[in-house]
Amino acid sequence: MIKNIILPLALLATAQTAMAQADPELDDVQLDSIFRHYELEEVVVTGTRTPKFLKDTPIQTRVITSRDIARTDATNVQDLLQQELPGVEFSYSMNQRTHLNFAGFGGQGILFLVDGERLAGESMDDVDFSRLLMAGVERIEIVKGASSALYGSSAAGGVVNIITKNATEPWTLNVNARYAKHNDQRYGGVFGLSSKYWRNAFSANYHNKDNYNVTSAANPVTRVISTIYGERTVDFKDKLTWRPSDRLSIGARAGYFFRETTRTVNLPERYRDFSGGLRLDWLITKDDNLQASYAFDQYDKSDYQQLRHLDIRDYSNVQNTVRLLYNHSFGETAMLTAGADYMHDYLFNTYLAGAAREQDCYDVFAQYDWNITDKLEAVAAVRYDYFSDQSNSQFTPKLNLRYKPNLRLVLRAGYGMGFRAPSLKERYYNFDMAGIWIVEGNENLKAEKSHNFTLSAEYSRANCSLAVSAYYNNVINKISTSAPYFKSIEDKLPYLPYTNLANYRVFGADVSMQARWQNGISARLSYAHTKERLPKDKEGNTINNQYIPARAHALNANVDYDHQFTKRYGIYASLNGRLLSGTENVEFKNYYDVTEGTVRVKYPAYTLWKLSLTQRVGKAVSITTALDNLFNYRPKHYYLNSPLTDGITFQVGVSVDVDKLF
Repeated sequence: MIKNIILPLALLATAQTAMAQADPELDDVQLDSIFRHYELEEVVVTGTRTPKFLKDTPIQTRVITSRDIARTDATNVQDLLQQELPGVEFSYSMNQRTHLNFAGFGGQGILFLVDGERLAGESMDDVDFSRLLMAGVERIEIVKGASSALYGSSAAGGVVNIITKNATEPWTLNVNARYAKHNDQRYGGVFGLSSKYWRNAFSANYHNKDNYNVTSAANPVTRVISTIYGERTVDFKDKLTWRPSDRLSIGARAGYFFRETTRTVNLPERYRDFSGGLRLDWLITKDDNLQASYAFDQYDKSDYQQLRHLDIRDYSNVQNTVRLLYNHSFGETAMLTAGADYMHDYLFNTYLAGAAREQDCYDVFAQYDWNITDKLEAVAAVRYDYFSDQSNSQFTPKLNLRYKPNLRLVLRAGYGMGFRAPSLKERYYNFDMAGIWIVEGNENLKAEKSHNFTLSAEYSRANCSLAVSAYYNNVINKISTSAPYFKSIEDKLPYLPYTNLANYRVFGADVSMQARWQNGISARLSYAHTKERLPKDKEGNTINNQYIPARAHALNANVDYDHQFTKRYGIYASLNGRLLSGTENVEFKNYYDVTEGTVRVKYPAYTLWKLSLTQRVGKAVSITTALDNLFNYRPKHYYLNSPLTDGITFQVGVSVDVDKLF
């Protein structure tokens, strides 16, 4: 199967080279336009743990390419997903820490990976999205639906796999910069080297945005915001690959990330991440492939006492992971994949009972791909996970079918069981939330389980395509904080314990239409409908929900115009917008006295639009100007779940491919 995938990609590269030699007047941009449709058809995705063409994968997968990333001018994954996917919303929790809601699942139920590896650390239940920068990213694969049978805990709602670039040319160098409102500065560079046996990709990035104040009228929602916190981030990554032969590849990677946010004068918060890994790929025979890898990730938090010059660490999560993955191909009709993982998970937190906890996690999994006929394919997978803390184990199955009656229509159906094991934090936390309440861990938490059913259809004809999908999720024993209570009459603060809630159901449907014309105009319209139940405890009582629920209706629209006027000058113009309907949430009436009970709070609908223009000068220089929040939207009230914008923003940036100057 690997051989069959590599061959069409090699033919594509050969054809591009041949056309360039046949007609020297065709530049890189024109060649890219000619082959763009074919390339999209031949994109290889790994959502089933085995390489497959995007058009052939049985699992519904959305791919965001490096070209898409460049055109959105996104800084991190949060910027990108909001522009590209309907039904994705990033809201805020305590101290404006970012929380994801994607099709009814929060950040705890969507697994984020970088080159297939998990990320350590969390902030208010979500990974630190600011560390997932878009510089040096080749593509992003988004697999919707339960994927725990292949990826384990926290993949109940889907997987977002960020795949970084490999160097392919003898040398490449891109440098870029952008400036916007509130002293929003971004500088970056990506340097690549490639030879017969070695290749290396290195990226460095810096981003800064200042704090700024907002004002609003009297706010009925208790959690009022007056200051929007900025940040300063620094990021370095390196990816080295050695290929001594066509059958053997050995890779190494290393990364460092630093972020600083000042919420309290003279006491900035600091976040650091250290990552690294080794990977071996061995094509044993034409039908057998072995992959072995080791991954390390350490995410720390600290408070820097500026007056005393002390950097005091109060949080550290360290994960060491070892993986073996084996593929065997049975000719052209089937493939067996088997693998095993071991992860040691260490958590230090000053608010954790005992300050530090650790556990060992083991799993084994198997997957069978079977091309039953030329039109019908099935993929079945099973997985067993074991967690040493509380001796928890979980068995998860998955089955997906793809039926392609003709070249234009693809039908998919699937069932998957998802699960999320209780985290060490949820089991052993004991945190005084600013003198308001005490968040209490629960050693007896059960794992979340979910049953996910999906149906989808894709139809394409000439330059147009239509995709429709529907899904249903039933989540059992959802983990959340419960209603507040006092342990004794002497207690001054109530306790909010982690608990397992009653069944939680999410229904949804997506519709996406896109078209491309010969005159350079393309358009995409995507709509997502999500219907979810508000969380209830085992007694059927609706409880406080600290995160905003999914909005029932979300629409993303994009219109592009791409034209090369001369060999040395071309433009790309884009209008991108998203509309989100209003929603309701159940929250405490008074967050400083939760004994007053809860109340339903309405969050209004809103729409945000971005107009951008990229001018290509020669082969090497691109100048981008943009108006973000084009229609100058400002919330009437600033609260944790409103867009934190204070009006229209002008952005200007430049990108130079230095290697193309020579």
